[in-house]
Amino acid sequence: MKGLRPLKHTFNDHKWMWYEYERDDEEKVRELVSTDLSIGEWLENIQEREANLLDLNTETRGEEYIWGSLIYKQDIEEKGEKNIFHFYIGKDFFITVDFDFSILDVSPVGVHKQMNQADNAVEGFFILLGKVLSSYLQKIDAYEERLHDLLWEMKEQNNLQILEKIYENRHELLVWKNLVIPIVELRFIAVEAYGKGIQDQAEFHRVETRVERIRMLLSEYQQAIDTMINLEEVVSTHRGNEIMKTLTVMTILFTPVTAWGAVWGMNFKVMPELEWKFGYVFAGVLIFASTAGLYYYLKVKGWMGDILRVKKKNRFFG
Repeated sequence: MKGLRPLKHTFNDHKWMWYEYERDDEEKVRELVSTDLSIGEWLENIQEREANLLDLNTETRGEEYIWGSLIYKQDIEEKGEKNIFHFYIGKDFFITVDFDFSILDVSPVGVHKQMNQADNAVEGFFILLGKVLSSYLQKIDAYEERLHDLLWEMKEQNNLQILEKIYENRHELLVWKNLVIPIVELRFIAVEAYGKGIQDQAEFHRVETRVERIRMLLSEYQQAIDTMINLEEVVSTHRGNEIMKTLTVMTILFTPVTAWGAVWGMNFKVMPELEWKFGYVFAGVLIFASTAGLYYYLKVKGWMGDILRVKKKNRFFG
């Protein structure tokens, strides 16, 4: 409905109203909330800031207000690519600025029908908040599928690119957590402003349940990613140890060649072996026997391990 604002909606036999504005409608918004002198920070945030903001006014009993700004979509790759809407909530009306239904892939008609059953504007706003959370849940389901695919990619073809994907998924998870945190805070602010009675409202309870669902899912995914990272660290450490072990064994096995070669490479005046008919054969046998002896010793000690085994598919350590 962007471009058709300002819009005024009335619900439940004119019990409460919803005003939809755009950023350029600041003067109209100011007129509507002119009685609230502390609203200046919110209005300033509409024009200048692109960050979350939550606050409330409880100076007059029965006329409590909540206002703020909420980032409800954030691009995973670009920090500046985000969508934010601003809101002002009272019992008889609430205001939104720059709220776009198309971002949530939700029909305004269905939302309005649901809002018509709400007793007041606070409950109506929580219907809107519930739609935001429903959109999150759908996108988190897609995230779960990608995480599941990554889990099997890690086993089938583990490499540096897989580790990069794991950390990309971890970053995306943090983005989702940052989107949910302000909604969690808003839930507490609503109770602070309007009392515990608001918790009995169906829409508040629905939002509360969806928040807990999202937090539970994100917590489980966090554990899965942490486990994957720990596994990658173990595999990397093991492979590093294997490389060092291989280099050590190769160094040891080539020690006889190096040692005997150094002896025969010396230019002493008296070198009787120069006259030996089978000198090369003797040297070769001696070097081979020394190397074989060292190899046998390492094998008996169990220091050779899996170094000489053929790599197998779908294995972490082989």
